[in-house]
Amino acid sequence: MNRLAVLACSTVLGLSGTAALAAGCPAVTVADMQGLEPAYPEQFELDAFQAAAGCTLGFAANPGSAALNARILGNPALPPLAERLPAEPLVVAPYEAIGSYGGVINGVSRATESGTSDMLSVRHVNLVRYADDLKTIVPNVAKSWDWNADFTQLTFTLRKGHKWSDGAPFTADDIVFWYNDLLLNPAVTAKVPDRWLFDGKPATVEALDAEHVRFTFPTPQPNLLNRWAVDYGQTFQPRHWLARFMDKYNPDAAALRAEYGFATEGDAVNFYYGNSDWKDVPSAMMKDPALAARIGKNAVPTLESHIVVEESAEGRRLVANPYFHMVDTAGNQLPYIPEIHEAFVPEREVVNLRILNGDVTWKEQALELNDFPLLKENEAKGHYRAVLAPTFGENVFYSFNRNDKDPVLRAIFSDPRFSQALSLGMDREEIREIVYLGQGNIQQALPAETRTVDFITEADKTAFTAFDPETANRLLDEMGLKAGPDGLRRRPDGAPLTLRLVFASQGSPVQLHELVRGQWAKLGLQVDIREVTTDEYRASANNNDVDVFIWKNDGITGPFISQDATMLMPPFGDFFNPGGGFDWVKWHETNGAEGSAPPADIARLWPLGAEFVSQPLGSARSNEIGAEIIRIHLDNLLKIGVVADIPSPYVYDARLANFRPQTAKTYDFYWTYSYRPQQWFFRD
Repeated sequence: MNRLAVLACSTVLGLSGTAALAAGCPAVTVADMQGLEPAYPEQFELDAFQAAAGCTLGFAANPGSAALNARILGNPALPPLAERLPAEPLVVAPYEAIGSYGGVINGVSRATESGTSDMLSVRHVNLVRYADDLKTIVPNVAKSWDWNADFTQLTFTLRKGHKWSDGAPFTADDIVFWYNDLLLNPAVTAKVPDRWLFDGKPATVEALDAEHVRFTFPTPQPNLLNRWAVDYGQTFQPRHWLARFMDKYNPDAAALRAEYGFATEGDAVNFYYGNSDWKDVPSAMMKDPALAARIGKNAVPTLESHIVVEESAEGRRLVANPYFHMVDTAGNQLPYIPEIHEAFVPEREVVNLRILNGDVTWKEQALELNDFPLLKENEAKGHYRAVLAPTFGENVFYSFNRNDKDPVLRAIFSDPRFSQALSLGMDREEIREIVYLGQGNIQQALPAETRTVDFITEADKTAFTAFDPETANRLLDEMGLKAGPDGLRRRPDGAPLTLRLVFASQGSPVQLHELVRGQWAKLGLQVDIREVTTDEYRASANNNDVDVFIWKNDGITGPFISQDATMLMPPFGDFFNPGGGFDWVKWHETNGAEGSAPPADIARLWPLGAEFVSQPLGSARSNEIGAEIIRIHLDNLLKIGVVADIPSPYVYDARLANFRPQTAKTYDFYWTYSYRPQQWFFRD
């Protein structure tokens, strides 16, 4: 499909209420770099920009900043912009034009913590990010970084004078606080996330001074910078606000907790922190708005482009962070669009209706290919553009629960022949034509994205994907799953073999499961399907209460798995995309005291995963380990894939400027984070 060509604008807006040019410096855009060559794509450090352009950059703020700031509970009156920006702000070259301030980004999500990550990516920041080529890591919150020779020590240089959204200084101590006082503190975080342990051991995080923080790892971590570039988690938290509730930092903390009715340090901190580095955890306003108002903050201070100022079961509203660290090449503080309204809409049909009515500024998560004809047909009516983009991580998987609570099903599912049979019993060509409109490629579900690594063969991609019901039936017969008089296969205990497919439409299309139900019924299986909300699916799956884990096979691009082996080894997923093997994990974590032992080859995935992340991605040893991991996954057929490389739609308001077609639509690079949405603005 033809994408919207955003017209280059040669006229710079300089009226009241609009972003204005600062005298002396060229208004550089990606469309016209005016001979300047930044060290990183499409952005400059301030000193480098001024030196290259031979100018001194002045700064201008949104004229509505004071009114927006007044909506942030607890924020003091705004000082001048020069006191709000870092001494070294990040200078962003907009794609097409210097923008104008104003407007609202209207978005939709399923619920408070469901289908929200694309909206989160609009305001997200981290120490670094990927440029929009999805190849180059560039500075963001951090100004620079430096590794030692063996990749066991990583030092970040922060921006001098950077501030939180309430004006308090942001320093290296906020990163140390996040790791040592939140993640490693059992009073706040009951179990340290495995992803922040290295060979089972914590890192050492230390502040060298206000602008320098050093991570020291017990094992080499040559790919870990990728985590800060693609990850939802922010490795900094506002010590000045959260530490006031902790005895270590405040001698009056106990009295403060008692004043507000918090029984423990953990209760007080998590009223704002929420046990999570995700930024869509329910804010204090969702827990006890009256208490939040009495304490004096509705939400934890942030470094993001926008901060939540209202939240309820219907949605959340955000306003621009008045201390945000980015400016354009004319010196205007970003973001241009100062407000975000995010509505919670669980029903897919209602989401589509809002889009058709022109009520959505931008949306990509949970829009499926079979939505595209309807969305495209109504573009003019709704004054939006519907575009197809390449994808990573859209291949839906079915993973039979080999740790099922039903011991009979556990035994059936643990036999690889069962997964092989059901994979061979799927008519993927029919699925491709009906569900995916003839798009994409038939492919097995693998724990690595084939276009981002070098160790996957063509044979790997197509293993057990041929439609071969004769072989499928033979394998089921060999397992002793014989059909009864009614044509339904029987379990070893004589009961009909019934599969319960519980799914959420955010993770997979309804039409797919309807087709699969019919195809597996022809193998003699009783298949029941039930659609639930995303929250309900995740609750059931993480409690091991599903027979089949079903979701999109995301979190598997090379940059993702090179620094986080979650998808490579049990439990083959995380809370948001659970993959099973929970009893195996318990066995591993307790050295065999609890849980159940996995097959020997699956147990090998733990040391293989640990070694994989210790090798530079793409090196000979990395590829050797990766190939062995793929072989174990395929020998056991841990996940059954359907169709990969599926183009998928996203929509955006036709008035939205500085909007560039996406290199890929993917959670693995955190949706629109690489495309610098802070530069979006509305044309008149």
